Amino acid sequence: MLTLDLAELDRRGRLPVEGELAPDLPLWEGLDLKVEGPVDVRLEAQATSSGEVLVRGTVAARFSSECRRCLEPVEAELEEEVAILFTPPDQLAEEDRGGEIRVLDPEGNALDLAPAIREEVFLDAPAWVVCRPDCQGLCPKCGTNRNENTCDCTLEEPDPRWAALRGLTEE
Repeated sequence: MLTLDLAELDRRGRLPVEGELAPDLPLWEGLDLKVEGPVDVRLEAQATSSGEVLVRGTVAARFSSECRRCLEPVEAELEEEVAILFTPPDQLAEEDRGGEIRVLDPEGNALDLAPAIREEVFLDAPAWVVCRPDCQGLCPKCGTNRNENTCDCTLEEPDPRWAALRGLTEE
């Protein structure tokens, strides 16, 4: 795990936080994507005069998912700039809890950055990936992958109740 020594940060003011999060950690469970290699984390933590901790840097990951159109496996890379703010609980207004600002444990001497990194990866990863821009997807009738084969399926005539709206788009 990636931990930040808060006592050392308080003494030095700034600390580099670098490392990797393994792809098989339980931390990654429940995501719609599969982390394919170690998540590379290059951050710098900074203590502020108000007692907050600001962590900034880059997170890089390789992941796989299914193509939105044809369901074939797709690998993609992610490299994002992140900025994470941790604040003492007494400085956080009630309406800000659960938002982008994270709460520091007032009794803790170490800060586990892994959950915040997980959230950043989840938010920055594309929601939908395609194997290629011209992917034709699957036939809605027989399920044939149209990138590999053609089928003789004909699409049924659309519902006539929508004809009036279709006429608007044709004008």
